[in-house]
Amino acid sequence: MSGGVTYVTDTMREAQGKWGEKRTSPPITETDIRRWSIATFYPEKPPRIYWDPEYAATTRWGGIIAPPDFNPFAWSFDRGPSARLSMRGQRPDGSAVTGMNGGQTDTYGAPMRPGDAITERSRLIGWWEQEGRLGHTLFARSEIEWRNQNDEHVRTRLSIGVRF
Repeated sequence: MSGGVTYVTDTMREAQGKWGEKRTSPPITETDIRRWSIATFYPEKPPRIYWDPEYAATTRWGGIIAPPDFNPFAWSFDRGPSARLSMRGQRPDGSAVTGMNGGQTDTYGAPMRPGDAITERSRLIGWWEQEGRLGHTLFARSEIEWRNQNDEHVRTRLSIGVRF
């Protein structure tokens, strides 16, 4: 760090390692899955497991499942409180930092199905700072976990937010 500059806030220090408040999606519908599949596979036809109940019944899943990248929170009106706000960092003068995605890794568990309600929680794992091409830069590592109503692991995302 140059001259003791830090973008790490007291809020970040307090939040480190602590899970934030949970939020739960509305129940997933077949229509949600079908529309997501059509949009993400366009212009190709999506795999039948995502939209054809008769075909899906013959698979090992026994019914329609959602693509792994399906987001049950995509259409939420109320985003609710987010632990992610504590991960942003701030300049010493209080002004906002510019940010970008520094990469992410997803690990998948149980597939999402019609009727599932997904619960999300997130936490700030840690951070480091360094001088770079864009000046002083904060790298914040976070974790987001999704579980279904049966408490089965659906997805974990580890990501790095870059703030400068």
